[in-house]
Amino acid sequence: MSKEEINGFLVDKFNQHGLKENAAQGTCPLCSHTRKPKNAKAQCASYDWERGLGTCHNCDTTFQLHTYQRKGASERVYTRPVTPEQFNEISTNVETWFGTRGISKQTLSDLQVTEGSEWMPQTSKNENTIQFNYFMGDQLINVKYRDGRKNFKLYKGAEKVFYNINSVVGYDWCVVVEGEMDVLALHEAGIKNAISVPNGATLNTNNLDYLDNCIDYLDDKTKIILAVDADAAGQALRTEFIRRLGAEVCYLVDFNGQKDANEYLIENGAEALRNAIHKATQVPLEGVTTLYDIHDEVKEFVTNGFKPGFQVGLKNFDSIFSTYTGQFITVTGIPSSGKSDFVDQMVVGYNNQYGWKTAFASPENQPTYLHAHKLMRKTWQDMPTQGDIGSDKWLEVTQKVNENYFFIDMERYTLESVLKKGAELVKRKGIKCLVIDPYNKVRDTNAVSDDVNRYTMDYLAKIETFAKKYDVLVFIVAHPTKMYKGNDGKIEEPTMYNIKGGGEWYDASYHGLLVHRDYDAKTTKVKVLKVKFQNLGENGAESHFTWEPRSGSFIPNEPVTAEVDGLPWE
Repeated sequence: MSKEEINGFLVDKFNQHGLKENAAQGTCPLCSHTRKPKNAKAQCASYDWERGLGTCHNCDTTFQLHTYQRKGASERVYTRPVTPEQFNEISTNVETWFGTRGISKQTLSDLQVTEGSEWMPQTSKNENTIQFNYFMGDQLINVKYRDGRKNFKLYKGAEKVFYNINSVVGYDWCVVVEGEMDVLALHEAGIKNAISVPNGATLNTNNLDYLDNCIDYLDDKTKIILAVDADAAGQALRTEFIRRLGAEVCYLVDFNGQKDANEYLIENGAEALRNAIHKATQVPLEGVTTLYDIHDEVKEFVTNGFKPGFQVGLKNFDSIFSTYTGQFITVTGIPSSGKSDFVDQMVVGYNNQYGWKTAFASPENQPTYLHAHKLMRKTWQDMPTQGDIGSDKWLEVTQKVNENYFFIDMERYTLESVLKKGAELVKRKGIKCLVIDPYNKVRDTNAVSDDVNRYTMDYLAKIETFAKKYDVLVFIVAHPTKMYKGNDGKIEEPTMYNIKGGGEWYDASYHGLLVHRDYDAKTTKVKVLKVKFQNLGENGAESHFTWEPRSGSFIPNEPVTAEVDGLPWE
């Protein structure tokens, strides 16, 4: 066993409690000193030096044998709170308040909760605050401040990470909650490996930067218990965690009507809370659904009908087409018609509208720096110049492009490798869109048949499985086979049947779009070739654009009347 690295983490302090090294059993650093003298030296704890964990059979708790240095540091530069030589002690009044919430002084000490004066923007003055200190390894990364009026703030400019993230090292499971008070409650119940999101839950779950920054701490977990609130925001957070971390490792807690872990502790006690966590049930089996599994969705549909689809922010196009995630769109058109460019326009629109992140597997959209430049122009809405480099606008746009668009660069693209990388990007970056451009350059090397129809069917089935599993919107850019000129001398507009394996493309695709450029009129037409659900679009409908060269954006040609609030058939 190395004293330098355990569980893939660098050890900061080996054997932090000064226990008998390499012994299988010994005293407990948490309870032995509180026991009667005759029992103080009883060997009530087991030590696992390989995992870095100890377990006490007297107080029924688990503790870390070592402290660890931070892992997976972010590339971004953050401000960081100054770690004081000695933290302020909790006053009697604050200690009493925590007592009303079921939290002991020992728990406050264990998790280094402190008290002190801090300027709060909500009141525009200094307030006495409770301070939840966020550590990673031996470094103070962030601080959450809470005043007596229940106002909160995080340390300005600091990195967002999970509260109490150090506690999960060495465990193959952990508990995720919504607030620091819930972490304290679980600690009180003997569950030390609990972590909290830093800023609660919201309905918008597209930017979970704390998850990105801490994903290395969760990679080895075979069981992640989601003990979040039962409200809409908590359920949205739960859904995103399941999508990012994988349903196979996620378990759900039933607090039997109580809001959260702290409320459950107050109402039922520590033992009941511990039992509720240990009774967590696994996310329902994939591929098998009962009515009760989808009861909320059924009630929602009965009440409100179809959910509105997601739109890109181009009014003329939004009036004829929308989509859901967990689906895929086939985009076709003759060469140089603007297919890739319009897909870029769509994902930039989804990012602007909903904060969605996108990964590109684009063998033909090379070199990568030119593709990144295209996305910069669409985001900037102009052509950046040399004089713009280093400006505030340059830093703003480059940061946005860097954090929201990811380019899968491979020497040899295969469908298996792209989907595998896509799954990693869902987990680590939270992507909601994946672009395969073009599909014939991303081959399925594991195909079981050379028959073009069978190959196409299997290819699209794998795309569909990925889209559904990770709730991602996939774009497939597909070139048509050889096209012919009509009587007017112009190349005929292709359909999905003009793609190699045509019938399978139309049958399997959720949606189909044609991008077709009229070089004489200098306009681009986008036509809806197929929508799987008629509440999302209008088959055969068209929208027309002028391509603006400086920004590389598509500018709608036809106005949309003010009375059109949604799709015309709604």
